[in-house]
Amino acid sequence: MNRLSYNYKKCIFPNEWKEIQIKDALELVERPIKMIDSELYELVTVKRNFKGIESRGLFEGEKILVKSQFKVKFGDFLISKRQISHGACGIVPEKLNNSIVSNEYNIFKSKVGVDLEFFDIYTQLPFMKRNFYISSDGVHIEKLLFKTKNWISRNICLPSYDEQKKILLIYKTLEKNIILKEKIFKEKQNSKKGLMQNLLTANIRIKGFYKDWKHVKIGTVMKERREIGYNNLELLAITSSNGVVRRVEVDIRDNSSEDKSKYKRILPGDVGYNTMRMWQGVSGISKYEGIVSPAYTILKPIDKVNSEFMAHLFKLPQIINLFHRYSQGLVNDTLNLKYENLKGINVYIPQELGEQKEISKILNLADKEIDLLKKEIQLLKEQKKGLMQLLLTGRVRV
Repeated sequence: MNRLSYNYKKCIFPNEWKEIQIKDALELVERPIKMIDSELYELVTVKRNFKGIESRGLFEGEKILVKSQFKVKFGDFLISKRQISHGACGIVPEKLNNSIVSNEYNIFKSKVGVDLEFFDIYTQLPFMKRNFYISSDGVHIEKLLFKTKNWISRNICLPSYDEQKKILLIYKTLEKNIILKEKIFKEKQNSKKGLMQNLLTANIRIKGFYKDWKHVKIGTVMKERREIGYNNLELLAITSSNGVVRRVEVDIRDNSSEDKSKYKRILPGDVGYNTMRMWQGVSGISKYEGIVSPAYTILKPIDKVNSEFMAHLFKLPQIINLFHRYSQGLVNDTLNLKYENLKGINVYIPQELGEQKEISKILNLADKEIDLLKKEIQLLKEQKKGLMQLLLTGRVRV
């Protein structure tokens, strides 16, 4: 599918759709209130990136500094005039009916033939995002002020009311499916946390293993790998959520040095961690041979420990707390946990290597299920975005 243009004039819509100005679709409304000091009022705010509207809380009138306030109703379309260039707009939900906003917001209701929920998703088209931006004034992206009159004079092209409703139904069906998958995803994550707490602390034992667990210092089961000079190997990175990954898979700017002679070698089965962020859980096991920045510490297992088990153990909250306690530095931003300090930390592990491996298998399976769900949700979101762009521009008709 061709990418949609950010320029409305370059967009092609069906002949049956009607080209109008935004002011022909929306009506700007004001419902000023007379604030009473002793009464409670619910203030709302609009989140960026089209993430909806949420409550700021209940406040007594005397504690609300800006006295020029306006009532919003369920179903209103709300725009934050100072944040709209970041996608701060949305529909007022029923639970926030009769809440209030300052004059820093625009309140709209629809005119005949326009469904506001449809219009809300229509605003996420590329040219509509551009309209918000070019209808704002200012010298800095964070200080732009929305010019309402300029925006409502811009052209849009809308389908019939019936087609709007059909498109909206498809959108809600897709969104409902994504929300369901995200709920399952969170349940799987919570289930994994419970498994970790039980399996990694011997609260639940694996059938067939009966030997007591033992306390060991990390340095007796994992040694530091200090191998440099492997410039020809692939550059890797260590992340909090995905562990050791190929650097090309990380969507951040590559700040690595051109001279990689001091970059550290890491092998499959090694556990790597960010020396300055181990207290935040930035560690993981490697599936690859490669090199990582000198900012990382690399641990290689000895024969009596399973590195996958240790990698899972390092993610346990109480172990991460230990890493924080043993890190050195005056403030969090300067904390670091070098191997010399890490190796003296006591951990509780199974005596039997087989039990470590079985625990790892269970947790690896949980990770795989979570990863598959995460990928499925991302795919569903991409499919929804692509289909909605087709529907909202009439390339696909319903």
